[in-house]
Amino acid sequence: MQLQPRLFNRQMSMFTVDSLSMAMTELPVRKKGLCCELSLPADVGWAAERALLLKALADPTRLAMVLCLHRAEAPVCICDFTASFDLGQPTISHHMGKLKAAGLVESEKRGLWIYYRLRQDLAPATVRLIEALVSDAPGQTAGGSRCDCT
Repeated sequence: MQLQPRLFNRQMSMFTVDSLSMAMTELPVRKKGLCCELSLPADVGWAAERALLLKALADPTRLAMVLCLHRAEAPVCICDFTASFDLGQPTISHHMGKLKAAGLVESEKRGLWIYYRLRQDLAPATVRLIEALVSDAPGQTAGGSRCDCT
């Protein structure tokens, strides 16, 4: 069997074989969308919920906020996030709103300030996901959060 170069449209093409001794198998004709029926394991609502959760955790600031809440022994004041992250209050509130919309955090108002914590009723799979994401995070563990803002 000898290989020779072939030229197509002034470009070097694949090599051709002088004599083919391979058996040719005819493939069935497939129609678009009718090849294989897939049984989807989940409904659209389930996928949308998981996507919202993953989108919320995909932002570096929000992931760091979740880390702080995971390490905290008590709810954390929004003012502590503003000071720790060197971001303005509107930006911190925006990020916290995304975490809240994803069902990750809950809040309670104490006087002028709002305190946040991870929801106590998170699904076990969500807790495992958060623990996996933050397990090797560097930094100090937060003790009980105290806010001196009144």
